[in-house]
Amino acid sequence: MFHYQAPSQLLNDKVILVTGAGDGIGKAAAIQYAKYGATVILLGRTLKKLEAVYDHIEQQGFPQAAIVPLNLDTAAEHDYMELANTLEAEFGQLDGILHNASLLGDRSPIATYDPVLFEQVMRVNVTSQLMLNKALMPLLQKARNASIVFTSSGVGRNAKANWGAYAVSKFATEAMMQLMSSEMAEHSPSIRANAINPGATQTSMRAKAYPDENPDTLATPDDIMPLYLYLMGEDSVEINGQSLNAQ
Repeated sequence: MFHYQAPSQLLNDKVILVTGAGDGIGKAAAIQYAKYGATVILLGRTLKKLEAVYDHIEQQGFPQAAIVPLNLDTAAEHDYMELANTLEAEFGQLDGILHNASLLGDRSPIATYDPVLFEQVMRVNVTSQLMLNKALMPLLQKARNASIVFTSSGVGRNAKANWGAYAVSKFATEAMMQLMSSEMAEHSPSIRANAINPGATQTSMRAKAYPDENPDTLATPDDIMPLYLYLMGEDSVEINGQSLNAQ
């Protein structure tokens, strides 16, 4: 799907929520979704970054986005329900979610991993996905075809030494996607769930994980957007329960 050519009206009239929309892959996806016609809900913890993405979308003449500042590390159930109520009042339905927000945590052995940091990584990378899916399910069920896209990783399929909580969280993400895809197929067939492994990409997280790596050798977030567009649009309505590589 690296060379997928999205139709110009692929996401017209769709409402799509992107977590971690202020930077990196989330920012690129939000802009691309807007470019192809979607009203994008920008969710993240840093308002200034979200506002910059919002302004860029507006300057390009794409459909007006919406900003939702939310810290997934500290959000409680009532915060997720408040988000759902707001989206219900403003948009009436939800056509897609891109679960992109993640924490890297420490690159250290799992046997000596800081349990407080472990819980934080799992909260942001896994529990927030559960809470968002649960709160927003009624809105997803109102869409003709809805897509939930999870962000996986190579170490979420084959764990490697010193990837700690991040690897565990990505294995859990793969499991959540598989559970949701099979359950939705049975109970809500208009909703599909898939996962994307972005691969080595120029992001701040990648730079933190590999500080000695030359970023110029890596794909940019824009380079990997074809798969993100494909899974969110109507061309992928038959794709469910798949874990795909963006590169």
